[in-house]
Amino acid sequence: MTEEFSLLLRGVRLADGRTVDVGLRGGEIAEVGPAGSLTGWPEVLDLSGYLLLPAPAEPHAHLDKALTTERVENPAGDLVTAIELWRGFSPSMEHEDIVRRATEAALMSLASGATAIRTHVDVGGVAGLRCLKALLEVREAVRHRLDLQLVAFVDVPLSGEAGAENRALMRTSVQMGADAVGAFPYADPNPEECHRVCLAIADEFGVPVDLHTDETTDPDVLYLEHYARLVTETGFAHGAAASHCVSLGMQPPEIAARVAESVAAAGISVICLPQTNLGLQSREHTGAPARGLTALRELLAAGVTVAGGGDNVQDPFNPIGRGDPLEAAALLVSAGHLSPRAAYDAVSSGARAAMGLPEVQVRQGFPAELLAIRATGVADAVARASADRVVIHRGHVVSRTTVTHELPPLPGESA
Repeated sequence: MTEEFSLLLRGVRLADGRTVDVGLRGGEIAEVGPAGSLTGWPEVLDLSGYLLLPAPAEPHAHLDKALTTERVENPAGDLVTAIELWRGFSPSMEHEDIVRRATEAALMSLASGATAIRTHVDVGGVAGLRCLKALLEVREAVRHRLDLQLVAFVDVPLSGEAGAENRALMRTSVQMGADAVGAFPYADPNPEECHRVCLAIADEFGVPVDLHTDETTDPDVLYLEHYARLVTETGFAHGAAASHCVSLGMQPPEIAARVAESVAAAGISVICLPQTNLGLQSREHTGAPARGLTALRELLAAGVTVAGGGDNVQDPFNPIGRGDPLEAAALLVSAGHLSPRAAYDAVSSGARAAMGLPEVQVRQGFPAELLAIRATGVADAVARASADRVVIHRGHVVSRTTVTHELPPLPGESA
């Protein structure tokens, strides 16, 4: 793709109701003007009937696990069983199979509008470096169509003498090309030390850290506040994210608010993952189960960057994910009680901020990372989630899905 490529999006509707022309050049939005006012562009795409939005992003995926439901079924449906099943299945995976599935899942998300994906990649344990090698190949293959960030999701323990090998693997992963480091510290024998290790190695290489944090409805498991304190005390400045944070949603409002304020002060982004956590969590509860989501209200009130993501796509952790950010947005409305606009912000601007990517607005000078979807407004886009979408990355159309809806005549009706 050439950086000088120019494209005019004609007659597209914006979220504020205006119908405009949008000129793209060199990977950026070059002009925005009233419909019909921009002329002389070499390439023109008529988007009448479409709504133009900043493209969503997927801030938390597991592409190495994607599309394995039929091979690794999880009748129990809970997190512990999913982990056990995956550990048993993972050694049988071949390089080509991981590449094929991960590529297919990434392109599913792209077709839905996600022009950037952050995927956690299993490292250590039964996986070794196999998954990372496969995902490095996938990243290279899709690099012209979307931005793919790889988080080295390193097995525990990372603390103590027993964690030496995994600490070495975390360093090796970054040297091989991983963009960030991650782990699930609450499962480490020494969770507080595990947090320190992750931040120290990330700081050593100048990369972000993204941790699976408190993925449980057990209110006694709450390491997010410790994570925030460490980031503040160490001055870690390379980007920190906390994914899941389920147990925060189980806290009394005053505790949730206190923790949220510490997270905001530390600059940690929180990534909420409704599809997977609504399915995995609370299976041990009777009666009305907890929702399995983080404390969205308190986090937003404190000014925390909140992102929404899809997590798993058709694997033992979530048998029905489809990689569509608008599915995550809809669940943030129905289960998280966000407004449709706030929910879309979580899967677009919030997701990009959590990933350390530049802000996108449909205004001159901003990156041309855009989604055009058949819709009348943001609420309609989230509600209907039309598959009729045009996806633009770096000013180029990288995916287009067109839907044909037919109503054949019924008996007795004229054709």
